[in-house]
Amino acid sequence: MSVTRQRKQEMVQTYREWLQGSSGIILTSYSGMSVRSLEDLRRKVREAGGEFHVVKNRLMGLALRETGIEVPAEALGGATAVGFAGEDIPAVAKAIVDVSRQIETFRLKVGLFEGRVYDARQVERLAELPPLPVMRARLLGLLQTPAGRVAGAVAASVRQVVNVMKAYSETQAAGS
Repeated sequence: MSVTRQRKQEMVQTYREWLQGSSGIILTSYSGMSVRSLEDLRRKVREAGGEFHVVKNRLMGLALRETGIEVPAEALGGATAVGFAGEDIPAVAKAIVDVSRQIETFRLKVGLFEGRVYDARQVERLAELPPLPVMRARLLGLLQTPAGRVAGAVAASVRQVVNVMKAYSETQAAGS
């Protein structure tokens, strides 16, 4: 049963909305996966703050072109499913990479983040990054450390000045 022209246009519009609402995407080949495995993957990606959808290659290609994103032609061949990352790209990549390591027939094609195309190995390395909240905490710790040291140095200097003034006032009081 063929899909009507209107339905195809609706699908391209939906794909465009998914692309515009995501901070990055990961294209995969899902051939040979069971429906249960696909549902488990969708759940894991959802928990990581993203979405995972099976797409029609030609229509996804149109949506990519319409949004100004270029991908290698081979990335849109075969059975294609796409992981759309929300704010935390590494978390979504980790969910997808974990499944690709468990299921032999499921493989990564490419990742697209910030206008650049990344191969499967680069996506795997991205998945090894800590989650976004951990990265933020580490960055905040790095920023707070120098500030804490400056505050400590200033406080120590003030204490020294106060101690000198106190000693001076005590010598003045003792001398009078």
